Amino acid sequence: MNFLKISWDEWGYSLNKKAQLFLKGFSYSMTANVISLLISTLVILIVPKLIGVEDYGYWQLYLFYASYVGFFQFGWNDGIYLRYGGKEYDSLDKKVFFSQFWMLTMSQLIIAAIIFLLSIYFIDEIERQFILIMVAVSIVIMGVRAMPIYILQATNRVKQFAMIIILERILYFFLVILLLFIGVREYKLMVVADIIAKLISLFYAMYICREIVFCKVSAFNFNFKEAIDNITVGVKLMFASIASMLIIGVVRFGIERSWDVEVFGKLSLTLVLSNVMLLFINTVGIIIFPILRRTDKEKLSSIYVTMRDFLMVILLGALVFYYPIKDLMSVWLPKYQESMIYMALVFPMCLYEGKMALLINTYLKTLRKEKMMLKINIISLVLSVLITIFTTVVFKNLNLAITSIVIILAFRCVFSEVYLSRILKISVCKDIFLELTMSMIFMLTGWFIKSFVGIFLYVIFYIIYLVAKRKDIKSSIKNIKILMKAHSLV
Repeated sequence: MNFLKISWDEWGYSLNKKAQLFLKGFSYSMTANVISLLISTLVILIVPKLIGVEDYGYWQLYLFYASYVGFFQFGWNDGIYLRYGGKEYDSLDKKVFFSQFWMLTMSQLIIAAIIFLLSIYFIDEIERQFILIMVAVSIVIMGVRAMPIYILQATNRVKQFAMIIILERILYFFLVILLLFIGVREYKLMVVADIIAKLISLFYAMYICREIVFCKVSAFNFNFKEAIDNITVGVKLMFASIASMLIIGVVRFGIERSWDVEVFGKLSLTLVLSNVMLLFINTVGIIIFPILRRTDKEKLSSIYVTMRDFLMVILLGALVFYYPIKDLMSVWLPKYQESMIYMALVFPMCLYEGKMALLINTYLKTLRKEKMMLKINIISLVLSVLITIFTTVVFKNLNLAITSIVIILAFRCVFSEVYLSRILKISVCKDIFLELTMSMIFMLTGWFIKSFVGIFLYVIFYIIYLVAKRKDIKSSIKNIKILMKAHSLV
């Protein structure tokens, strides 16, 4: 892969302050995500072991629906994130954000009330009615909490943002374990535990941003122009994010409708396991965005190439963990043993989702290409809908439906990176081909070869990949060393 000819010494010295901010922010955010990772892992190990498959399916259905509550913010918080990304928190006009915060709160309360009433009068099934009512509550909590969280992320106050996440996850874990300890096996109370944890974290987020949340009442005014500006800017990013989630969500919805809630729960478990490593990747992405916004555009191409080489070596190597995870989970959760084989088909999704989250989306947001993000995600979503109709309705083939998840995500990732590479004027065709080949090898060996021979074959191909990429890897290591050396001379 060809690098742009720039002075790495000059880049290293100019990024000293940014490097310090990155490392400091990374340590806070990494702590939050390590805690989230540990808690998620423990919940994955404990909850499906103790509650029934059907209850676990309903629990996952609530989490599935709740993941889309951001849609009802209409891009309001996304616009704040994009418009104010890279600014200093102290420089923000607190009165403006005070009005925006409470206007957003009013809008979320109205929307939640509408969903609550619709659930009461039009949903007959008790379980789904309960889930939708709890989702309505989540709309208010998550929508309101999102504003201080996005403000903290945009202004690079990673420590405060991390503390909000840590508080929520620890409370959630404590409440779930307490319920299980006293003998509760009802998913509804676990949903309530999730709501309580999020509510308390909302109060804490309001306290952290109290200069914004708690101003004098006289400072409030219905600043519709500011709201419209934020929504106009953020709606494209919001729809891009929702469309991105729906790419997998449509397939999951098709599976839930064509089969039953137990199959949905089992598939959800494999997806959760496959997404665990994305917590680390999202940590880096959150910190990188405000830093890249302050970086000279001519340096972005070289930074991208260096980050890409390291990321793909790590992600392709991490696929090896599928084998021990599958065997351990099959022993620990015998009720889910038959679904663990599907991990071979969905595990590579972390490869493409990881690259999208850390590199491609972060760069597209930095370059303010959210309109293109929306176009790419809509095209991928349409493809997802068409494939889902064929796999879940026409053929009703679960294997094909699950395989389609990785195919669609790979398509979106390749499409996005080819577009981005043209802007950055870099070549990625060889790398894309190698990564697609490695993904296919992994899926084939994992699905058809059940013994240790599968992992042995994949490791051999991974070594071949490292040999083919050795020059690029050496160049990236050299560039990072130069940057770190410059950092040490501060």
